[in-house]
Amino acid sequence: MSMNVGSGSGSGDPEVMMDINTTPLIDVMLVLLVMLIITIPIQLHAVNLEMPVGAPPTNNIKPEKIQIDIDEKSTVYWQGLPVSGAELDQKMTEVSQLPFQPEVHIRPNKASEYAVFANVLSTSKRKGLTKMAVIGSEQFVQ
Repeated sequence: MSMNVGSGSGSGDPEVMMDINTTPLIDVMLVLLVMLIITIPIQLHAVNLEMPVGAPPTNNIKPEKIQIDIDEKSTVYWQGLPVSGAELDQKMTEVSQLPFQPEVHIRPNKASEYAVFANVLSTSKRKGLTKMAVIGSEQFVQ
């Protein structure tokens, strides 16, 4: 800090100081900053979850898996046996009416026609099958 003692001239009148005194402003700003830091709530980086207590129920029913393959000639196979479009439709109807729907795994070949694959998917959706999976999609990555 500095202090203005006076001018170098010999007159007895003090000179008017033209600088603003910023010390009180800085003190007020520091007090406000400390008050702000104290009043901000502490942020907790945790998510409080109420987890269920006890053992989960056992599921003794193993889901049946139905394999639908589409080969390079766009022939559709149901569990390894070739089927036509009408037979596929009829088999999906039977499966959709079961009390526990099985998992349906569709495994298309890379060389098969997309229209055949899209037809199998749309038929399964139309019949109300919900547990669907496309197997072997890593062959399409280049």
